[in-house]
Amino acid sequence: MRIGYARVSTDDQDLTRQRMALQAAECERIFEEKVSGAVRARPQLEAMQGQLRAGDVVTVTRLDRLARSTRDLLDISERLSTVGAGLRSLAEPWADTTTPAGRMVLTIFAGIAEFERSLIAERTGEGRTAARARGVRFGRPPALGGDQVRLVKRLRAEGMSAREIAASLGVHRSTIHRLEQEKP
Repeated sequence: MRIGYARVSTDDQDLTRQRMALQAAECERIFEEKVSGAVRARPQLEAMQGQLRAGDVVTVTRLDRLARSTRDLLDISERLSTVGAGLRSLAEPWADTTTPAGRMVLTIFAGIAEFERSLIAERTGEGRTAARARGVRFGRPPALGGDQVRLVKRLRAEGMSAREIAASLGVHRSTIHRLEQEKP
């Protein structure tokens, strides 16, 4: 049985084009949902996977409609394989696990994508480390400047409460408490 899966990320988007493509591919049943791919819980995807039988072929218009990452695609593909079902993408003809060549190509491409992602993460980490060594600060800018920090420390030493100091400087009292926890 050919089973279609269609997904759009927001309620503003429409499933019509995916539905038409899946019907043209002779899918007998189509599972549809409007949920971001970043969301782990996708009820229609789970329902579809729960109903699969050996010999079924899950068809999608594009792989990004099914999986949010290479790892997610491999996990879904493995779950399909466990029940004896295949996976086919209309836009990516190489992604057809119903053939030995398709399974091989999907595995190779998935491996390359995973390798690429790890290289990017490694380079990004090295770049951040080098930037920190040069004195670059990441994140939000400090709420208080140097003169204000010295003022806070002096007022705290004089016994003024964190709440009073925060109110006078227009910051939250947790900002004052964080300053007290920092190394001198």
